[in-house]
Amino acid sequence: MTTILLATESVAEVAKSVADLGISLDTVWMLLAAMLVFFMQPGFALCEAGFTRSKNTANILFKNFVDFMVGSVLFWFVGFGFMFGSDGAGFIGMPNFGDLSFYSSDLPTEGFLIFETVFCATSATIVSGAMAERTKFSMYCVYSFFISLLIYPVEGHWTWGGGWLCNGDEGSFMMNTFGAAFHDFAGSAIVHSVGGVLALVGAIVLGPRHGKYDKNGKSHAIPGHNLMAAALGVFVLWFGWFGFNPGSQLAASGEVNRVAISHVFLTTNLAAVAGGLGTMFTSWLKYGKPSFSLTLNGILAGLVGITAGCDLVSPLGALIIGLICGIVLVFAIEFIDAKLHIDDPVGASSVHGVCGILGTLFTGLFALDSGALYGHGFGFFGAQLFGIICIDLWAAVMGFLLFWGINKIAGLRVDKRIEEEGLDIYEHGESCYN
Repeated sequence: MTTILLATESVAEVAKSVADLGISLDTVWMLLAAMLVFFMQPGFALCEAGFTRSKNTANILFKNFVDFMVGSVLFWFVGFGFMFGSDGAGFIGMPNFGDLSFYSSDLPTEGFLIFETVFCATSATIVSGAMAERTKFSMYCVYSFFISLLIYPVEGHWTWGGGWLCNGDEGSFMMNTFGAAFHDFAGSAIVHSVGGVLALVGAIVLGPRHGKYDKNGKSHAIPGHNLMAAALGVFVLWFGWFGFNPGSQLAASGEVNRVAISHVFLTTNLAAVAGGLGTMFTSWLKYGKPSFSLTLNGILAGLVGITAGCDLVSPLGALIIGLICGIVLVFAIEFIDAKLHIDDPVGASSVHGVCGILGTLFTGLFALDSGALYGHGFGFFGAQLFGIICIDLWAAVMGFLLFWGINKIAGLRVDKRIEEEGLDIYEHGESCYN
């Protein structure tokens, strides 16, 4: 009997050790993914700086630091509570005021906070490029504050915070209406489309750069000063996306998780490749020469498009999604610039806004187990359509109120002379290049 008891205790101890090892592995994977997503900040900084003029480089780099610094403090202090501070049934969670004890999980709460913080910072950073070269630095700090404090956490509460849009319980609003819950695995809608919509609204309120359009409304290109920096930025973002998407599995231990993250790695890469190829050949056919700058954005378009459904679609589906996003990007950039006369220096509204919306909708079509193209009806697609409308309508309304309010109260834009001579010297008293 004693021998049996000892053996039982030994088995229990081994099982506990194995379980603890699994949680430790999952924690390391989550933190490694957070590091990769954090590394996307310099990727965005290099892209934005390369696609704009040298006289504004320090200003652009500075703003990318501000996004992460402001976002980290606010999300830790109140944003995490707003996003995860209740069962998600309401409009917004409860502020936590730096106290993380309300949240419990197998994974360390502080580690999960860091993981979610880097996603919050990414959403704010997307806006920077569209409003580059003519925004007051002080006012940029103000709207970065509100994006991190309120705009992102609220729609994050509806979705990743366990809220009503992602509630798949029997009898929930989404299940009763569509028979399916909204799905956004890593943020095509929650991060990228929100950032893209805010970028578009901000660019509209701000107005175009001087010299961008002539008196007849014809658009004139304002080339960036360093395509090498932009290209390096895209490589960095591509690399960081392998934390963005596979990291959203939040676990690596066990067969299910290692298969899942491997699948997401593959679909993410295939979509990026297809997006770049789609843009390259479309620009080649449309303009007679393959555009390097557009192709760089095409790669990002594919990555943005696959982010919602990277866990649900097949490799072929990922290739198709990336290809369509890359092709559409060329026409979206031209339409926003030449037809709508909205000046977006880096194409953020097209890359993140348009392709974020497309990727969210394509998930409803290409998901293997619930997509309309696989004979599962349009219920899941309807849930995706409804979800993206709600999320982006929230971003558009709040973005307009934010930017319009700032513009009316304090002025959003720098003076013409400052814009012409460069924000680096006038806003910061120093230049990136001496």
